[in-house]
Amino acid sequence: MDSSRYDNRSAQWRKRTGAKVRRVRRLAGIPKRLIVVTVAAVAAYATQSVMQHGDRITELNLANWTGPSPAPIAGVASVIDGDTIEIHGQRIRFNGIDAPESRQYCDDARGFKYACGRQAAEALDKFLAASRPVHCSFVTWDRYGRFVGDCRRADGAGVAAWMVEHGQALDWFRYSHGAYAAQQSKAEKAKVGLWVGTFQEPWDWRAEHADSQQPAVSPLGIISRRQVAQSYSCQPRRTCSQIGSCDEAQWYLSNCPWGRKLDRDGDGVACETLC
Repeated sequence: MDSSRYDNRSAQWRKRTGAKVRRVRRLAGIPKRLIVVTVAAVAAYATQSVMQHGDRITELNLANWTGPSPAPIAGVASVIDGDTIEIHGQRIRFNGIDAPESRQYCDDARGFKYACGRQAAEALDKFLAASRPVHCSFVTWDRYGRFVGDCRRADGAGVAAWMVEHGQALDWFRYSHGAYAAQQSKAEKAKVGLWVGTFQEPWDWRAEHADSQQPAVSPLGIISRRQVAQSYSCQPRRTCSQIGSCDEAQWYLSNCPWGRKLDRDGDGVACETLC
């Protein structure tokens, strides 16, 4: 055996081992208090950076999430409440107005309480049913991920303007910048809808009932239709001649994979002989 080769390897091993030992001793010699202070300083710097740039990070993430503006939506609407509808499974919030909440009560001219939230939803349902389908153009997304839009009936009548003019909703200046102030003034002078008696602004009502407020999960103006819909089924497939009502046809259109064949012209209305 070559003893010189063995001696060289032994020397290299001792050199590496000695370097490791010296590093360990240097680390052990650092006061623990200094390590704690250093870690705390790094954490504080990171926190400050997040606080200073948090808004920018949120905006970037939001921009990435939203992407391009979605296309307009058209179809027969289900009324969720006085300022929210649903078309083809997409919730749509009317831009610039605020209607009483579904659980909100107001006082009439004699001081008796009535369900003003439900009344607003029913008024909206009747208004939309008079000229279908509804067309909604995109404005923005709200914090709940809802499509906020400007909506019109098939005859061109603006939904938000009608609701405010008939006292079923308020001009929400925070978002409308007074776009419906004229309609609200007209409703107040005529004492229609909410203006018949006294009421609390919906945004204030929500703030007071934040702990107990639950978002509406089912349409209000068409509750009877939803109850009937429980008996509908996608099997077997049906044609328009086998369907008995517009509500049933619209349910198949929205819920069944073959439902689009009931809407041949793609306008969001199934079986137009029924609807």
